[in-house]
Amino acid sequence: MTTGSYEYYKQIFKDVPKPFAFVDLDLLDANIKAIAKEAGGKKVRVASKSIRCPEVLRRIMAGDDVYQGIMCYTAAEAAFLARQGFDDLLLGYPQWHAEALQDVISLIREGKTITIMVDCIEHVEHIGRLARAEQVIVPLCIDIDMSTDYPGLHFGVWRSPLTRWEQVRPVAERIVGEHWLRLAGIMGYEAQIAGVGDQVPGQVLKNALIRRLKKSSIGKAAKWRAEVTRGIEAMGVQLRFVNAGGTGSMDSSREEACVTEITAGSGFYAPGLFDNYKSFRYQPAAGYAVEVVRRPQPNIVTCMGGGYTASGPTGIDKRPKPYLPEGLELFPLEGAGEVQTPLRIRGDVQLELGDPVFFRHAKAGELCERFLMLYAVSQGNIVSTYPTYRGMGACFL
Repeated sequence: MTTGSYEYYKQIFKDVPKPFAFVDLDLLDANIKAIAKEAGGKKVRVASKSIRCPEVLRRIMAGDDVYQGIMCYTAAEAAFLARQGFDDLLLGYPQWHAEALQDVISLIREGKTITIMVDCIEHVEHIGRLARAEQVIVPLCIDIDMSTDYPGLHFGVWRSPLTRWEQVRPVAERIVGEHWLRLAGIMGYEAQIAGVGDQVPGQVLKNALIRRLKKSSIGKAAKWRAEVTRGIEAMGVQLRFVNAGGTGSMDSSREEACVTEITAGSGFYAPGLFDNYKSFRYQPAAGYAVEVVRRPQPNIVTCMGGGYTASGPTGIDKRPKPYLPEGLELFPLEGAGEVQTPLRIRGDVQLELGDPVFFRHAKAGELCERFLMLYAVSQGNIVSTYPTYRGMGACFL
């Protein structure tokens, strides 16, 4: 049996009830090494949103010295991970709920390094009031918007209202002027570079346009980030980190002199959407399996469940991908369904009732919201089971 083939996984999971999710540790380890190398000497902050499993996070963090810190997506998640033993946590998104922020501040008091994201004076004043009340110095990070605008096109996502130094400066000054706050870092996520595929099958002209827009965006993002960094340093502030990018923009983010760390997350699992990038390819390390329960036609099989669609704008790219065996495709009018998923068979594929069909989720960590655990496999065997956030009774969004 070839490692990573349909027969390989079918044999490993022959006694496991379906549906189930799994992580291939051999492929995960290969991705851990490849991403560490791709960082080009920068530190890598792991995006927990794309992992959502503490045991996998531990394996990544132990995989190379380049991995330093985690980017969380809510205050409650940051507190959860801190209590799981993780440290150097950066909240990737602004938070407002006072009780959740107070929990984080109490952990900072206990010695945990947790940095809270802000992008406006209202955020700063709100956290400042909580910090003063608790008499705890709270580190903050300013989120800088890296989107680029062209006539009739906003190329990027709607995040921070701050782009240029003149917009950032009042927020930075307000932080520096508050005794109970400390400006620890800045972050700029160039989503239009890191999160947009530029080698989508059947979209030759669109791919060419996206590559051209990306190239222009890379230069502008680097210029803006350097400008903000210089402005803050001129205030006498020594930043602990300057964060950039994502898995899809490591090759450009690593070239910026002011950047100290790059965020990466999805590349460790390498979900379906990551097949659409020209500049890199990682190993498909995670997936799920559903069971064949019907044969409506000689060239059609129907599986039980499987409709795990990814977030974002609705479209065929957010559907899960039939992975193994090769030669299966979704029906355009049904897709992957809540209770059943029909698949057309192309070529010489033999499937019997009860056989597994393996899928890859379009996005990375969202897979873990559907399952209580990941079966961890290595060298042809199930070596462990890793509880997901859901399996640990945690749900943050």
